[in-house]
Amino acid sequence: MGRRWDDTAGREAVGHLLDGLAPSHVLSFDDPACWTSLDEAVRNLEVYRWDGHDPQISARLRARQETALCHRDGRVREGALAAGPGTPAFWYLVVVRCADWVRPVRVRARRMLAERLQEEPEWTLRALTPLVLRVGRREQGAWARDLFDEALSAAPALALDRLHDTRDTATRRLAARVVLDAGLLDVRGLARSAAETPDPVLWRWWSDAALAAMAADGPDDEAVDTLLGARAPLVRSAGVTALRRAGRAREAARYLTDRSSLVRACARWVVSQDGGDPHSRCLALCTDPAMVRPLAVVGLAECGRRADAELLRLLMSHPVAAVRAQAVAGLRLLESVPVEDTLLLVDDPSAAVAREAARALLPYARRLPADRLTERLSPRWPTPTRRAAFRLLRARGGLIQLRAAVALLGDADPALRRNAESAVQLQAWMADVPPGDAEVDRLLRQCTHLFSAYAIGVLRTRAGLGR
Repeated sequence: MGRRWDDTAGREAVGHLLDGLAPSHVLSFDDPACWTSLDEAVRNLEVYRWDGHDPQISARLRARQETALCHRDGRVREGALAAGPGTPAFWYLVVVRCADWVRPVRVRARRMLAERLQEEPEWTLRALTPLVLRVGRREQGAWARDLFDEALSAAPALALDRLHDTRDTATRRLAARVVLDAGLLDVRGLARSAAETPDPVLWRWWSDAALAAMAADGPDDEAVDTLLGARAPLVRSAGVTALRRAGRAREAARYLTDRSSLVRACARWVVSQDGGDPHSRCLALCTDPAMVRPLAVVGLAECGRRADAELLRLLMSHPVAAVRAQAVAGLRLLESVPVEDTLLLVDDPSAAVAREAARALLPYARRLPADRLTERLSPRWPTPTRRAAFRLLRARGGLIQLRAAVALLGDADPALRRNAESAVQLQAWMADVPPGDAEVDRLLRQCTHLFSAYAIGVLRTRAGLGR
């Protein structure tokens, strides 16, 4: 693992195999992409300036079982299968041949794989499942995928092991489904799996299963605490939801200021179901300027009361940058953005505040003073201010957008330069510029390096300018 198996890697692997290197030194047996890359590389030798019909090259391809199993000639592939295992790579390439486009090859490979699965079920499932699932995406790949799905379902203990000893995402998901269907984990095991998995899909599967288990068998405090301690917001939200059934609804108040909006929403629901008032709790955390918590500010806005807008406006001048940023975000949620005051925050020394200010001002971009924002594209302004100003100018479209983008083509910030180049190349500004405009002509002459000669000619014609 670790090597990226693309076309280049597949071509290099073929070359090394033809030079006599052992498969263990060339191929990544644990990476399913290795085998599909190798198969494609052998079949497309002529793309790499090798003549697959040259007798010498053809003899070398036939001599190595790994390359013979991928040969363009179906008779060669079928003969390599008939020869039986002669290399550690054999069974992996049998899996690839199970989706072969030539029926006799496909039938023989499927018969061999089914026999191998009966003779050595554990090794076959452990070694070949990732490749089977990858090949299963092909037109003829469903047969092997269904075969292994059925076999793994009949061996749930092995599926449980596969959850922890494979790095292949598709294999882990298949194993999780088998484990869930078999009911092998108790509620604490389900909660631990939800908290530990790095896979977003499995976050939902494990946490839903844990909640279902507690709904059926009663609450489990250890399982709830495990869910609450997870890094994934989806899993933490399941833990917060479980607090109510566990008789611990009062603990939900502490999650009103969680870093995740999903968790905060679940906490508001639990507090409300317990007879509490999430709005008043968030308000209490925001009224003392010395003790205000940034996430309580946005949490207050999420309660959706316009009357809180005045408090959030006051917090826009708070000495803590995180509070200022969340106050702007909260006003945006309440659709109560004070345009003039927010425009001042484009100059804020905090990147987070400037970013939130630009986001909040986007709906009002056409009302903002273009000259003031254009002046903030100057190198003397901090990068966050330049980024915020350009984001707003880009939303204006037309000549203002083009003018701002050209001004930043030489900016010191690489990301800002790329954004400026993209703004010119996407040509959204074209919709609002008058044809034949002299300033557009002048600006486009500074952008010729962004286009081919043909493309700039077409662009100038569309703009009503001479080529």
